[in-house]
Amino acid sequence: MATTLTTTAPAASTLAGGSLPRWATPVLLTVSVAAALALNVTTGLAGWFGTTIVAGLIMLIVQSAWSFRVEGRRHAVDRLATTLVYSTFIAAIVPLVSVIWTVLSKGLAVMNWEFLTRSMRNISPRAEGGGLGHAIVGTLEQVGIAAAFAVPIGILAAIYLVEYGGGGLKRWISFFVDVMTGIPSIVAGLFIFTAFVLGLGLERSGLAAALSLAILMLPVVIRTTEEMLKIVPNDLREASYALGVPKWRTILRVVLPTALAGIVTGAMLAVARVAGETAPLLLTTFLTQSYNYNAFKGPQASLPLFVWDQITSGTPASVARAWGGALVLITIVMFFYIIAKLLAARFAPKG
Repeated sequence: MATTLTTTAPAASTLAGGSLPRWATPVLLTVSVAAALALNVTTGLAGWFGTTIVAGLIMLIVQSAWSFRVEGRRHAVDRLATTLVYSTFIAAIVPLVSVIWTVLSKGLAVMNWEFLTRSMRNISPRAEGGGLGHAIVGTLEQVGIAAAFAVPIGILAAIYLVEYGGGGLKRWISFFVDVMTGIPSIVAGLFIFTAFVLGLGLERSGLAAALSLAILMLPVVIRTTEEMLKIVPNDLREASYALGVPKWRTILRVVLPTALAGIVTGAMLAVARVAGETAPLLLTTFLTQSYNYNAFKGPQASLPLFVWDQITSGTPASVARAWGGALVLITIVMFFYIIAKLLAARFAPKG
């Protein structure tokens, strides 16, 4: 007797599910904005910030509910997380773009060669004209002196912590470096003012300002250099030791060249970090309206102090000059970052 086998079509995979249409996101965004604007008109909700927050909340709620119904819980949670990531990115980038646009639009209005080269000597806060050439000179000299102090000391300290340090001394040094990383900038200026200006009789000058900036740079240089030295493979050190090369020469010829790109980047980022500091400079150097090329004697201006002085004057002309100073300061800091990137690419290990 023949046996008849019957087969049935396999059931549809339970893994396959529905999906929101491609037009769902733009349509939901449009509807959410329209709903938020309607609430803005009909209720007490006012201001672009509140309207934006309400529109975002409406979109998240409606999209999550729709996705949960059509796509299921797993896809709904994934879509919600993706939307939150994009939302936080936009929330972070919008203020940055707004700041850059504001500084550019207001700063370019006063930008010219005279503004970049003249000083504020004999220029009234209410008068047009004047410039920040003296402040540019002061900033470059003070940051340069601070880097000359902080970078070598920071690199040597990092070498000790990674290559030589051990026991309690290493732990204490690491602890104090961590503490210095979070120290307020005004405390660094207060320390230099108390210990060096009042205690040792150092004149309030560009040098005193540079010492306070060096204190702020030092922990950044130490930490970045330390991390770069730690990622150098131990195989390189051991190979050098196997050839009979002493430890100091191994560090100088093998370890440092391998980590040089990261060390240079960290040093340049530390320079950029202190270029805009104002608080320590208020205590360590007087504000001057004239050129002073000697950072070791007499008051010396800087770009942060220039911006602070002009904005506190409060006149339309001085406020315009303050925006110009802010633009120049941002440009210098951006230049430092670009140099750091170029040097990192130049000294990065090849192969």
